[in-house]
Order: sequence, then structure tokens, then C-alpha cells
Amino acid sequence: MVNFAIRRDKKARLRFAALQSAAGIALRNKFALDPAVDTVVLVENNKVYTYAKAAIRISRYLSWPAKMLYAFIIVPSFISQPLYKWFAKHRYKWFGKKDTCMIPDASVRSRFLD
Repeated sequence: MVNFAIRRDKKARLRFAALQSAAGIALRNKFALDPAVDTVVLVENNKVYTYAKAAIRISRYLSWPAKMLYAFIIVPSFISQPLYKWFAKHRYKWFGKKDTCMIPDASVRSRFLD
């Protein structure tokens, strides 16, 4: 999700932190986020969103056509959350998994909180 968002957030409005980083841990503590959460997390206007709600809300910051995914905000959580988890479970099978992480250049590195 992070790589997807970085490529499509042309105005660089989103900031990122790994959940295991000092900034991530500080945010987890500040918002009393369950330590078992291992998904994308969005903090927006002092509210925390996870799983599908985070991904959908992130999409409105992205360029077209990814921005149109925000239309799924109307889907109730009891439907969107299981669908998101199902998709997340199968994404590597469908799209593959990279052996290495992206090495960000200076402009992308500046968007990370740590």
C-alpha cells in the first residue's frame, strides 16, 4: 500500500512510518492502537483508521484513477473489512512479492517520519 500511495500521491500530502519505527510506536501509543494490528494505518484529523477504511481514505489523496477508489467509502465496514483482508491474504499470489524493499530517493525519504 505504501509503494502504491507514494507513486500516486503526486502532491506528497501523505507521510509514512513503519509500525515498528520510533514514530510508529509513538503513534501506536498515542492512539492506543492494538499491538496486534499489522496493516496499513491512517491517522487523519486525530482519528485512526485501519484495514479497508484506511486504504479507502488514503485513496482520496492519490491521483486519478486511484482517487476513484474513495467511492468505496459508502460500503459498510462489515463488508469492506473482510474483503480487504481477503485481498491482502492473496495479493502476493496474484501480484508476486519482491525480494527486496524499495530504496527511496531523497524526495521519498523525506516523506517518512523516521
